[in-house]
Amino acid sequence: MELPNTHFRINIKVQQEHLDDVNHVNNVIYVQWMENIARQHWNTYVSPELNEQVLWMIKRHEIDYINQAFLGDELEMHTWTGDYTNVTWKRHYEITRIADNKKIISAASIWIPLDRKTQRPRRIDNSLLLMFA
Repeated sequence: MELPNTHFRINIKVQQEHLDDVNHVNNVIYVQWMENIARQHWNTYVSPELNEQVLWMIKRHEIDYINQAFLGDELEMHTWTGDYTNVTWKRHYEITRIADNKKIISAASIWIPLDRKTQRPRRIDNSLLLMFA
């Protein structure tokens, strides 16, 4: 089942510390950016009560590297939620270079909500569904 998606966007400027030995953004940095934007998206919409009950864990990442990003590039990253099951939720990501609108990566992650107290998987119920509907 797919929900109406709520998109969330941020801009990123590539810094020296983002680069690898061949002077383009390191693959590990993309994964960090994916986790960061997902958390920012969550924190933008979550109620304090729900945030006290739920934390999220990654089950899987998939990344398609389409073009390279370099020092000084200004990038737009956006994320949105997709299909979900009882205990997993797919999140999509895209990064494009603002100057030429070239897609840099297309990616997806599977996230699992955890009960903050027990750290065991939590069902995706209406309180979570309403977050991104």
